[in-house]
Amino acid sequence: MADGSDDNVTPDGVIAYPGHTADMAEPPMDEMHGYVGTGLLAGKRALITGGDSGIGRAVAVAFAKEGADVAIAYLSEAADAAHTVSLIEAAGQKGVPLEGDLADPGHCREVVERTVEQLGGLDIVVNNAAFQAPVDDFTEISDEQWRHTFAVNIDSFFHVTKAALKHLPDGSAIINTGSINGLRGNKTLMDYSATKGAVTALTYSLAQSLAPRNIRVNCVAPG
Repeated sequence: MADGSDDNVTPDGVIAYPGHTADMAEPPMDEMHGYVGTGLLAGKRALITGGDSGIGRAVAVAFAKEGADVAIAYLSEAADAAHTVSLIEAAGQKGVPLEGDLADPGHCREVVERTVEQLGGLDIVVNNAAFQAPVDDFTEISDEQWRHTFAVNIDSFFHVTKAALKHLPDGSAIINTGSINGLRGNKTLMDYSATKGAVTALTYSLAQSLAPRNIRVNCVAPG
């Protein structure tokens, strides 16, 4: 739980996975305090994976301020997720927390169905969940880490999007969070960078595939 203690921080100052916002040395500016919505998403329903904190939280709050109800899928950071939901509700919208491991394809499908059930439909999917574990040498990446990084960072995008397509109306939107590391690589984040490169390629391909339905597919690559 993110209660302000340092129980989740290792002796060398590294935050253990999954991280919590309260453990960060400098709190992230993810609450969108100065953002003023204009109703661009009034009546829309959104699902954001990895929506408990960071980029996911910022997107969730911005969407709520634009008039959307928002479901956030997260791993186990209950305190962070509850705070994000409170920010959504403070903007006058419905917030739904969905806890579980998106490395599990069954859970990916479940969060889509629960979103539709609790929000009454689905108009926007934001695939944002990600895992990274830096290494100094390529040979340090275990088979288990490689598979887990792919399961969270690209497989979940596939499973969530595939499950969502039967609910998304024509003209809806899918947004994938990539990374500058997927464009130019990173010597300490090789498995992570590989998955983000895959996110970019998936986005281009889905955009072409879903064009007949006027479903917009875009990738945001922070860096």
